[in-house]
Amino acid sequence: MTSPPEPRANPLLVGHAAAEATLAEAMRSGRLHHAWLITGPQGIGKATLAFRFARRLLAGASPDGSLALPPTHPVFHRVAAGSHADLLTVEREWDEKRRRMRGEIVVEDVRRISEFLRLTPAEGGWRVVVVDGAEDLNRSAGNALLKVLEEPPDRAVLLLVCAAAGRLLPTVRSRCRRLGVAPLDEADMAALLDHYLPDRGEEERARLAVLAEGSPGRALQLASEGGIGYADMVGQVLAALPALPPERADEVADALGRSDEAFGTFMDLLRAAVAAAVREAARGRADPDQSRLLGARTLADWVDVWHALTRLQDETDTLHLDKRQAIANGFGLLADRR
Repeated sequence: MTSPPEPRANPLLVGHAAAEATLAEAMRSGRLHHAWLITGPQGIGKATLAFRFARRLLAGASPDGSLALPPTHPVFHRVAAGSHADLLTVEREWDEKRRRMRGEIVVEDVRRISEFLRLTPAEGGWRVVVVDGAEDLNRSAGNALLKVLEEPPDRAVLLLVCAAAGRLLPTVRSRCRRLGVAPLDEADMAALLDHYLPDRGEEERARLAVLAEGSPGRALQLASEGGIGYADMVGQVLAALPALPPERADEVADALGRSDEAFGTFMDLLRAAVAAAVREAARGRADPDQSRLLGARTLADWVDVWHALTRLQDETDTLHLDKRQAIANGFGLLADRR
């Protein structure tokens, strides 16, 4: 398995030609909006696109209108190293006290933006801010960012990379130009996974692509975490519905162990399977396995189950609750033991 570079150092962008063209045209027009909200599912290349645009702004327009910058270019090197004086990246930081990543972007992080934008551009061009994971802004941080957006300085661009735009303050969203980025299609996913997973068989790569739903980042994560095995476990659990005895939860918990990654991957795949069944049933296209999963309960009931599973996973992760109990509670929701 070949690990992709971090987005700031990744020269490869696949499947987002339309979004790239929109940014390139805005740059060429001379009427570049001061704030962009780049939205789409996790792991599809939003941050890679944002840094690609940032590099081009900092390096100057290309004669052919492309946003691509060769990895040999000095600006590419400095952005990749995080050392370009006119680029600031804001994201969740490491909490030294708790020895783990913070769960949110806090107001102190956003205040760095105001300080940065008060400076004169070191190289006389643009100043660029990339907020990676803007959905993680807490309310105080969101209000601080709003003040920046309300009075943007000249020659400054803010790029908000966001997988859940609904979690942003409406006033923040309203002051950004929104650029939606879609999941990759089958051909682009196959090309990327062939590039990054040359040691995996074609059948395994195809299975990962289906599970990842157009997100190459998600596919690579599943590949590194044994995701296909967890997907098989999810399939076995759902195939047994509604007969899910409590001891089945213990068996799954034992298989997952105490790993945060394993619990998160299993729950993500479980929720995705429920969502897919509901979605296809609503369109009248559910296959026999999905129909058996839904059983006698209404689609509205299953939507409630999906929301309850999501809350259960979020609360377990955020509050560091017992994962074994969380799995038992989740199986109770699936089997309708209320």
